[in-house]
Amino acid sequence: MNETDFLSQYDPGAFQRPSVTVDLVLLGLRENRPSVLLVRRDQHPHAGRWALPGGFVGIDESLDAAAARVLREKAGMGEAHLEQLYTFGAVDRDPRMRIISVAYLALLTEQAFDAAHRAMPALLPAAIHVPWAGEAGGPVDVLSPENETLTLAFDHAEILAMAMLRLRGKLDYSDVAFALLPDLFTLRQLQDLHEAVLGTALNKPAFRRRQLDKGWLAATGAYESGTAFRPAELYRFRRLMAD
Repeated sequence: MNETDFLSQYDPGAFQRPSVTVDLVLLGLRENRPSVLLVRRDQHPHAGRWALPGGFVGIDESLDAAAARVLREKAGMGEAHLEQLYTFGAVDRDPRMRIISVAYLALLTEQAFDAAHRAMPALLPAAIHVPWAGEAGGPVDVLSPENETLTLAFDHAEILAMAMLRLRGKLDYSDVAFALLPDLFTLRQLQDLHEAVLGTALNKPAFRRRQLDKGWLAATGAYESGTAFRPAELYRFRRLMAD
C-alpha cells in the first residue's frame, strides 16, 4: 500500500479531536505598572468574568492567522508583534470540552496600549501585581482600575503568570525591555521598567553602568522636555539606529 492508498482509506474520526484556541497576552507598562488588556465574557462558561482576548482556530486557519484575526476583532489592533508564549493543555481547563490553547505574547509601548484601549473601550486595562520574587513563579494578582482584585476566566491567570515569568527571565540578557518603551527614552524610564517587572528596587549607578556596558544604548544628544527638574538625556535602542 502506498501513501495515496493509505490516505484514501484513512478514517479521521478514528481519534477524538480536541479543539484549539489562541489567547493573546497584550502586555504593556501603564503608569509604571505592568498591565494587560482584558475582555469581559458575555457568554457561558465564566460569563461576566474578565479574560484574555481569544478565539477558536478555524479548521483551515493557521495559528498565526487566528492570532492576527483575534487581534483585529477583539483588540481592535491592525498589527502587533505576536510571538508564541506557551501551549496550555490541561484536560479540565475548559468545562465545555477538551480545548488546547496556544498563548501569544505581545509587548506594547504605553502609547500603543492606551491607543488600543481608546479604539476598543470595552477592553479593560488591568494592572498586574506579581507577589513572587526572582524566578520562583506562582500566581499573579490582576487589579481593576479601581484596584479591585479580578478573578480571570479559565486558566488565564496561569497564562498571565507564565507571560510575566518569561518577561522577567529575558529582561536582563535580551532586548525585550525596549519593546515596552518609546523610541526615545531616559535611563530613568528604563530603570522604572525593570523595577516594575522585577518588583524590586535597583541600585541606580550599578543599573546604569550595566546597561551602558551592554552597548545597546545610543545617546541622542537630545533631552526630555516639560519637566520641572533638570531634563534627562534621551537614549535610543542601538539596533533602531541601524534600521
